[in-house]
Amino acid sequence: MRINIVAGNWKMNTTPSEGVRLVSEIVEKAKGLSNVKLIVAPPFTHIFSVGEKIRKTEIGLSSQNCASEAKGAYTGEVSAEMLADAGVKYAIIGHSERREYYRESGEILLKKLKLALANGISPIFCIGENLNEREDARHFEVVKKQIEEIVFNIDENDFEKIIIAYEPVWAIGTGKTATAGQAQEIHAYIRSVLSEKFGKKAENTSILYGGSCKPDNAREIFSQPDVDGGLIGGASLNADDFIAIAKSF
Repeated sequence: MRINIVAGNWKMNTTPSEGVRLVSEIVEKAKGLSNVKLIVAPPFTHIFSVGEKIRKTEIGLSSQNCASEAKGAYTGEVSAEMLADAGVKYAIIGHSERREYYRESGEILLKKLKLALANGISPIFCIGENLNEREDARHFEVVKKQIEEIVFNIDENDFEKIIIAYEPVWAIGTGKTATAGQAQEIHAYIRSVLSEKFGKKAENTSILYGGSCKPDNAREIFSQPDVDGGLIGGASLNADDFIAIAKSF
């Protein structure tokens, strides 16, 4: 049975002290939540301090990335083994910003995915199309290719540990908005593609929506049968907004 998840991707925002204050507010305001799994993904500099604040709670700790190599002379990189030892349980992999700004290829993302899994970290694997691809009606083609070249190369036992996050890149910062119907359509398609390889196990995969989800639209989006929560960006930097989204189930 799949679970509802609301994950906050803080991106390159907040100082370590600001991050501690933010997560402390989230911990306090999350009391009583029982039907949704909360996850926070602070910058690397906050992993230990934020992790300590949520250590005795049900909130999960995620990294925003991990290295594509296990160890070695890779200055500035942080390995999956390091993250796991620091208490990280989830890792965002394949985010549209990593794909676009850092040119992360399918080969690199597959290596990251496998290293995360090998170290007991559940990947939050991001897929999605950009504006041109959506306007050219290639969105199904794009997400299918992204799934096939990465996720289809994972064995069935590891697949059960993966969370999928659909990012309609065209609806982020463009002034365009994805409707709840559009979200359901693509989420249902993603699940059908996953079922081609993994059968009924795809029914248990949580698929999160990652396109400018806010308190005023979360309830409608989360009410869709194949939408299992959200990967939240800007709204996760405000504890009230983040918890309001989590309460939308």
